[in-house]
Amino acid sequence: MTLIKSISGIRGTIGGHQADNLTPIDVVKFTTSYARFIKAKHPERRATIVVGRDARISGSMVDSLVEGTLLGTGCDVINVGLCTTPGTEMAVITHKADGGIIITASHNPRQWNALKLLNERGEFLDDAEGKEVLAMAEDVEYCYPNIDNIGKVILREEFNTKHIEQVLALDLVDVEAVRKRRFKVVVDAVNSIGGVVIPELLRRLGCQVVELNCEPTGEFAHNPEPLPENLTEISEVIRKEGADLGIVVDPDVDRLAFVMENGEMFVEEYTLVAVADYVLRHRKGNTVSNLSSSRALSDVTARYEGCSYAAAAVGEVNVVKKMKETGAVIGGEGNGGVIFPELHYGRDALVGVALFLTYFAGLDVSMTELRASYPAYFASKNKIELTPEIDVDKILATIKSRYSNERVNDIDGVKIDFADNWVHLRKSNTEPIIRIYTEAKTMAEADALAKRFISEIEQIYKA
Repeated sequence: MTLIKSISGIRGTIGGHQADNLTPIDVVKFTTSYARFIKAKHPERRATIVVGRDARISGSMVDSLVEGTLLGTGCDVINVGLCTTPGTEMAVITHKADGGIIITASHNPRQWNALKLLNERGEFLDDAEGKEVLAMAEDVEYCYPNIDNIGKVILREEFNTKHIEQVLALDLVDVEAVRKRRFKVVVDAVNSIGGVVIPELLRRLGCQVVELNCEPTGEFAHNPEPLPENLTEISEVIRKEGADLGIVVDPDVDRLAFVMENGEMFVEEYTLVAVADYVLRHRKGNTVSNLSSSRALSDVTARYEGCSYAAAAVGEVNVVKKMKETGAVIGGEGNGGVIFPELHYGRDALVGVALFLTYFAGLDVSMTELRASYPAYFASKNKIELTPEIDVDKILATIKSRYSNERVNDIDGVKIDFADNWVHLRKSNTEPIIRIYTEAKTMAEADALAKRFISEIEQIYKA
């Protein structure tokens, strides 16, 4: 089964059987339930929904289904076409719409697509709201409006340019300082919408841009998740071009990774660390990341008097909630997701790029020197495929009990903070796996800790 219904939206592979995959019928079913959810919040008027999509091959087909279904439920539509996830979120805010649907499966391969569901603030639905939408999807008695009450498309527009302008207008983005540096930047946008948006943003910042996989065909040139093993091509191009850095984004442009001038990874975890370092120099406040993110953010936050770090459960909506609770001035996730609330509460690679380049422009160092200025941690990310005999709850309860004398956080799976390293065990929201994240001061130590807990998990479910 590859249809996954979770806090992250409705995600699945295109084709196959209804309810097992993301078929046209499933798209209509879940779009209808979302429309009903939004309309119930505003029964006194017609709801307006923003629709945007990344460049994956199935995007146009799904977009047509989503738009038609929204009209059929009596909602009006603003369709921003090919647009990033953060751009679609900003479109909801800018147009004061009642919600939005982003058609993207983020970092998943080309056969996947998904419906990401937004509220009127351009933020993802929370767990309770998501469950309400899923419950409505099972109601087969719903009666669609008659011809006099169907919706209409009130606007079709390209929103990416507006999003770029909103980013460049931020107080902490110094366009002139970046322009003076004339950075040479290689961009790998995995043949999706980032190939349009990121180069344009960089050119507006006065950068020399070398484009790699920037044609938005949806035919991903490599595995779209921005991990080192998928980014060998950009490393070679950076060295060949003598570039100052490389920028990598995922298909919907909410994750951001940098590559250093020597072709080595800055490391995705340190995207947020570096941006937070810059923001905290100018904005006194707190920081937030999820439990699976690097300890480096906490260490850097502690450098600034009066600033503190807090951890949230995995998932953007959980990070946003914690940021609002703690008054965080910057936050996000260690997968390269930067959330800067002065613009909006959403992971935004454009914001990350602009803030980072402003910071970097004011430093007389290389990317490798900047990276060396931060605490050195190494992460090992592993997973165990779920099978029927694996009782996840039993595994987590047993592990928690075994390590009750350590610092344990169970708001999302089980995280154990040891003195010099940590391990986080959780069930994925988007894939049928158990994720095992570890971090330590050497890669060998992180791998060893991961192997240790994989062995313990196997012993538990085989007992």
